[in-house]
Amino acid sequence: MLYIRNIRCILSRGSLMTSHMTASSHQLGNQILALVLGLLLAATAAAQTKQPNIVVFLADDLGHGDLGVYGHPIIKTPNLNEFAKRGVLLQNCYSASAVCSPSRSAILTGRTPYRNGVFTWIPENREIHLRSSELALPKLLKEVGYETCHVGKWHLNSHFNQPTQPQPNDHGYDHWLATQNNAAPSHENPSNFVRNGKPIGKVEGYSSHIIVDEAATWLKTKRDAAKPFLLSVWAHEPHYPIKSAPEFKALYPDLTDDVQREHHANVSQLDAAFGKLLKTLDELKLTDDTLVIFTSDNGPEGDGIKSPGRGSTGGLRGRKRAVYEGGIRVPGIVKLPTSLNKASVAAGSKSAVPVIGSDIFVTAVKLAGAKLPADRVLDGGDLLPALEGKVVERSRPLYWRCVIAPGPMKTAMRIGDWKIVADEPLTQFELYNLKSDPVEQDDLKEKEPAKFGEMQAELKKLNAEIEAEGPTWWKTYQNGPANKKQQSKKQPSKNKNKE
Repeated sequence: MLYIRNIRCILSRGSLMTSHMTASSHQLGNQILALVLGLLLAATAAAQTKQPNIVVFLADDLGHGDLGVYGHPIIKTPNLNEFAKRGVLLQNCYSASAVCSPSRSAILTGRTPYRNGVFTWIPENREIHLRSSELALPKLLKEVGYETCHVGKWHLNSHFNQPTQPQPNDHGYDHWLATQNNAAPSHENPSNFVRNGKPIGKVEGYSSHIIVDEAATWLKTKRDAAKPFLLSVWAHEPHYPIKSAPEFKALYPDLTDDVQREHHANVSQLDAAFGKLLKTLDELKLTDDTLVIFTSDNGPEGDGIKSPGRGSTGGLRGRKRAVYEGGIRVPGIVKLPTSLNKASVAAGSKSAVPVIGSDIFVTAVKLAGAKLPADRVLDGGDLLPALEGKVVERSRPLYWRCVIAPGPMKTAMRIGDWKIVADEPLTQFELYNLKSDPVEQDDLKEKEPAKFGEMQAELKKLNAEIEAEGPTWWKTYQNGPANKKQQSKKQPSKNKNKE
């Protein structure tokens, strides 16, 4: 409005001036007014298209039902509950894989894991890694002026902090504090963090709070405050081995199962760290200019009853590693910056539109004003329409494949309300309507032959396309830590496996 008032004032003065001018001076006056008007309109447009800051907060092994705002009857998550009241809760939010490393690769590339090469979790001393030929989100955002920072779990290479594979800085992060995989020996006082290529030894405290403190320090003292930023906060909690601070275990005095108490306290510990990050944004007056996305890399570990993993799928079938809903449907909460708020996106609303981790890449690139890569397939789409309840436009269906999924079913695809599940060679199939059967109990392939034929054909087509494009590491992969024959000191130098 200030710009408009200034324009009106200038035009009014210009009218008085031009009434006393000769024809030539009158023409010059009009040219000056047009120039001023153009500059003011350009300034207005620039103000309206200010590049937002972007924060992606990723939990590790947090199940769809593990937060209070998603209906957990015991776990206390006051900060995330409050955050959901200010943002949009995604009811059909998916990780791009049922395990950790692949999900992370999709967030940074917008491409399904078997396409970008990170098809399974990455042990140390193996060939699998996020190749430098993949155009990672921080690298693209740096091209349009962003400062970039990563704190927490990395898990996108097997030669961590070694020159033989790309590190976080090689993918565009200006500043990073990371571990290859889990915080070790546990979340308490970890000793395996590396900051910008230098191991820092034992750190007192708990992992999620350590990385949020690092993020806060970067926000306050290390970044260029005149530039927008991308901040990736990839927590270790509640991945095992779990260790929770006494103050959070004290929240659950009635639990007699020590393993359950440790897990639930760990989620509360994660929640407190998230709250601390939001408070830092508030203190620095960055909240109104920042897009914040909270989600998880896959479903919960264990069986939820007796094994160490006590996370909840919210009643969905399967857990971590499974391509059924419990392994891939995760929490997702998004809060827009004030400049992007729309009347149709109500604070505290919910959206049932399916979104997936690879959508984060496309959304962030578009909001930052960067260019989406045109030389490769992007599986993700812009998730902002989903916040209004509108369908996300994407070039490929939602797709999952997990080589270490339990049982024969290792591949899945969703189009609309329909989901097809298959074994790896695509010889066994199941068909579900997730709208009427979200727990995947009623296989409809015999009752819906036309839909089954349609979904089967589309899955085979998509699967073949992905296999033809991605690296061939999956063809010879043996799950688990590397033995001497599997250890790789040099990267493959030819074919699709090259950098």
